[in-house]
Amino acid sequence: MLSYGYCERLSGAFWAEPWNALTNGAFLLAAVAAFQLWRRSGGPDRPTLALIALVFAIGIGSFLYHTMPRGWTLAADVVPIQVFAFSYFGLALTRFFGLSLRATVLGTLAFLAFALLLSGGVGSLLPQPARGSAGYAAFLLGLIGVTGALLRRPDGRETARLVGSAGLAFALSLAFRTLDGALCGGWSMGTHWLWHLLNAGVLYLLLRAAILR
Repeated sequence: MLSYGYCERLSGAFWAEPWNALTNGAFLLAAVAAFQLWRRSGGPDRPTLALIALVFAIGIGSFLYHTMPRGWTLAADVVPIQVFAFSYFGLALTRFFGLSLRATVLGTLAFLAFALLLSGGVGSLLPQPARGSAGYAAFLLGLIGVTGALLRRPDGRETARLVGSAGLAFALSLAFRTLDGALCGGWSMGTHWLWHLLNAGVLYLLLRAAILR
């Protein structure tokens, strides 16, 4: 029963979601590991450094929300994720495919519009507990699209492997996020914490692809 939004939370207490809260440490570890790789890469890659900072912020924001579910902590949870997703898409257009700034801005805005339309369309078809996952469907399709486009480029195989692996992990993590409510009756801890662990791996793979490109 999802009285508080997540299967694991049965009250308003700070530690009512221990698994959902503590697994946010995986985002911090992903950010630290990516930062170390970024430092070893040598170049002054500030866009990727900003993305690393966003991954760290994702971990902090999600921890706050899963311990103190409020309006402002929800924003701290959701906003860094959205900013990372659309910023990474823009970075991919320039770094992976060599698009101009104008084309990158237009492409990112088009992807944003697509994500909003898809979220509304898919969300209306899902049961209430699963509707929160609809907003992430566009990100999965984006990873699939970027992987497919990279595979068509002679120099894109290694980057495609990293982005494609991130896409597979994200598909699995999205399934766990969606099933949190459906499996709640038989698994009291829920599955949302697996969304955290897998997504930390997803973000690290994406950062690695950006750094090594």
